[in-house]
Parts: sequence; structure tokens; C-alpha cells
Amino acid sequence: MDSGGRGRYVSCEPGRPGGTNGRQRDGPVGQTAGGSSDMDIKKAPVGLAVFALVGPSFVWAAEYIGSGEVVIATRTGAILGTAVLWAVVFGIFLKFWIGMSGARYTVCTGEGMIDMFDRIGGPRHWVVWLVLVVQTVSGILSIGALAAAAGAFAHSLVPQVSPRVFGWLAAMFAVSVVWKGAFNILKMVMSFFVLIIVIGALYIAAHVFPSFAEFLAGFACRMPAVPEWAKAIEGVSPSSWDEILPVLGWGAGGFASQVWYSYWVLGAGYGAAAGRGYGRAADGVRLSKMSRPTAERIKGWCRVLYVDSSLAMVVGIVVTGAFLISGAGILGVERLAPNNDDMADTLSKVFSMRWNVVGGFIFKLSGAIAMVSTLVGQLAGWPRMLADSCRICIPGFDKRFPWKTQFRMFLVFFFCASMLVVFVLGLRPMFLVKLSAILEGVLLTALQAICVAVGLYVVMPKMLSKEAYDVLRPSPIFAAGLIVTFLAFGYICVVHIPPALVQLLGGR
Repeated sequence: MDSGGRGRYVSCEPGRPGGTNGRQRDGPVGQTAGGSSDMDIKKAPVGLAVFALVGPSFVWAAEYIGSGEVVIATRTGAILGTAVLWAVVFGIFLKFWIGMSGARYTVCTGEGMIDMFDRIGGPRHWVVWLVLVVQTVSGILSIGALAAAAGAFAHSLVPQVSPRVFGWLAAMFAVSVVWKGAFNILKMVMSFFVLIIVIGALYIAAHVFPSFAEFLAGFACRMPAVPEWAKAIEGVSPSSWDEILPVLGWGAGGFASQVWYSYWVLGAGYGAAAGRGYGRAADGVRLSKMSRPTAERIKGWCRVLYVDSSLAMVVGIVVTGAFLISGAGILGVERLAPNNDDMADTLSKVFSMRWNVVGGFIFKLSGAIAMVSTLVGQLAGWPRMLADSCRICIPGFDKRFPWKTQFRMFLVFFFCASMLVVFVLGLRPMFLVKLSAILEGVLLTALQAICVAVGLYVVMPKMLSKEAYDVLRPSPIFAAGLIVTFLAFGYICVVHIPPALVQLLGGR
């Protein structure tokens, strides 16, 4: 896609921040050749032409369709059945408001979510510091969990090789892909196998689909008890909430995924994000002089964003729901739930019980590749987020190190840290996946929702000219969605996370 605001798909290559061929533009956002004081924004497509430019949603969905769906949703379905379908819709729909609202801010201002956080009042950089500290720990655990899960799947195919070794190989492979930016061909290969496992899950879900009454009952927000047979399995908590929290955490991705979506929108060049690239705060002077016609053109790009983010939400709900229904209809009927020792073998029965040995093999192979694909996406996102955070919190960091160096420094850091996690906890992949889903996907979600609301309704009005904000003023529906998300995840964080962590870390 061209760089004139008509959309540009994000690249994982560290030498291409925002798709600008290794260099960010020297001038302010949207500066025209004639030096106009206003921003030069291309007109957004309309009608069916919008679908030709959706792209960030596919990057977003590809990043979060992995352990959250293949492992967690299938396992939760096996234990609690379709009665918890509400948790899939609830978690993904509420997080949709965070991702879409944060990306709307990016379309209107040209800067990512981390820079928005830094504009929130209070102690200097307090939100960004909190993100930097918590997300560093969460990133290490999440990347290690994905590497361990990939190692478990690969070990089930080749038992002679330790899952730890396979986990290290998976991490090495993912780092090399992101380091070199050699993603195009591999993306097609990995997407093919991910598509296979998704299509397989959809097919099985259709064949074991519950009755209409039972399906509707799954949205009644009931909390079914953990069955006695499941309590006897190592790693299964007697509390239903402990099993649902990971689904809420990694459905539609966690805290980081919502931040990354603003990066993918930057890379696609929607609205004021055209030509911006990563790691740059908005040009406040130009935003304060934005004209009404420019704001009208940006508003057209907001509509493109709504289509793009809604597509990601629908894909997330359908795919996650399919894995949960498949787990309930296959594993739940057989009273099987994957644990640390037999995670891949048990999960693969979702396919092998219908397609025998070949089905089991395909599930294991596709599952391993899905973990690696998600690992590549996370290794492309976390270094960007931490480089942004350090640029803001540590003066001189951005001036001392070029963007490519910053990216690779954090890439090496996460690789080394994840290698250690795999070495220590690589034989407990299910424990790692559940812990990561709770810490990364639930812990800061309430804070993220309220900060995005402040960004849209307090920060953005101060950045834009009055006539521009009159056009780009967000609808009250955004405030309602973000406040509900804040209240729901705030309640979960305060009431349900502490006992879940005590239970999980207790080693059951």
C-alpha cells in the first residue's frame, strides 16, 4: 500500500518502523511540500472499498489466536462446558472497546497508546512507568509460556527430544524471523497451518454443537461448578473462576495486544497516522491548527477503523468459541482435561477422535506452528512497546540508540529471559499459560480502559483545534463501553485474581 494515508500493512521488520523503509519522516506529520500549516490527509475509502484496506485486524487476530484459543479455550470447554460461552463474548467484547478506542485516538492524533498514557495527569510518566515494569515481567512470562507450549507440542511429535530443547528452538526461530524481518514467506506458511487448525475446530464445533437451548444457556452468565472428575486432575482448580480467568485474560489478547493494535494502525497509515512510524509523539502544533476539512477526512478513516476492529472482534469470538465448544463436545464428554504432563496429547484428541492418528498429528503440528506464529507476533510487539516506554521514562534513551537498535536490544532481552523461563518451568506449560493469561490479560485491563477513556475525552480535546474536535468528538458509546470495561475488570482484578494466584502458585 502507498504511504499517502490509503493504508499500509505493518511490517515486523525492525528496520522499517511504520513501513517507511527504515527511516521515519523528518518533518511533522502530514507536512506538505508547500509547507502548509494544516495536515495533508488523503480521503478515506467508502462502501465496499473499505474492506480492501482492512489489515491491522488481521495482524491483531493473528497475534492473539494461539495459546488463548488452542490451549485455554479448549481446556476450559472440556472442564466447564458450553455454559461459559458468555466468558468468551464478555471478555472479547469488552476488550474490543479498549483496542478500538485507543486506535481511534491514534487515527485522530498520529501517536500510539503509550504516548497517550504519558499525557495523563498525575506524577510524571506514572502510567508509562507502571506499564514498563509490569509488562516487562508479563512479557517474559508470556513469551516463555508460548515457547514452552510450542515445545510441548513439538515434543509430542518427537518424544526423543526434550520439550525444553524444543522450546528453546522455537524461541530462537521466532527471534531470528523478527530480527531479520524475513516474515513474508514464513507468514504464509504459518498462516496456512493456523488456518488448518482453526477450520478443523470450526468443523468439529459444528458437529458437536449443543442444542439451541443449551447454546443460549451458555450466555446466561452462569458459573457452573467444576465437575468432580476434573478436580482429580493435577492443575485443575476447584474454583470455576480460576478456570475462567485465563479465558478472560487471553481472549482477544491481553493488555499488550490492545497497545499493539495502535501500532498496527500506525503501520497501516490510517488518518493522522499516515507516515508517522513508531516511537514518535504527536505534532502538537499541527494538531492545534487542524482545519475542519482535515478533521472530516480523518473521521472517514475512523469509519475504516470501526470496520477493521469489528472484524477482529468477530473473528476472535467465533474462533475462541469454536475451540471451547470443541473442547466441551470431545474432551468434556470423555472426561479429559490437559495438564502439564500431557497437554498436547490430550488436546490433540479433539482431532484424533474424529480423524484418528492423522487428525492427532495434524493438530499437534498445527498447534506447534500456531504457538510459534503467536510467538513471532509477540516478539514483534513487546520490543516496540518497551522501546516506547523507555523513550519516555528514560531521558536520552531515544537519542542514544537508533530505533532499530532499541528494538533489537529488547528482542535479545526477551529471548534470554524466555530461555531462562523455559529452563525453569518448561515442563509446566499449562501452569505458565494460565499464569501469563491472568497477569498479562486481566491485571491491568481496568486501568487501561480508564486511561483510554481519559485519552479520548480529556487529552484529545486539548490537542486538537476546537473545530477539529467538534468533528472528531467521540460518541458517548465509547465512554459507556470503556466505563463498563473498567468496572467489570476492576471487580475481577480485586475480587478474583488474588485467590486465583494463591491457588495457582500453590502448586496444585
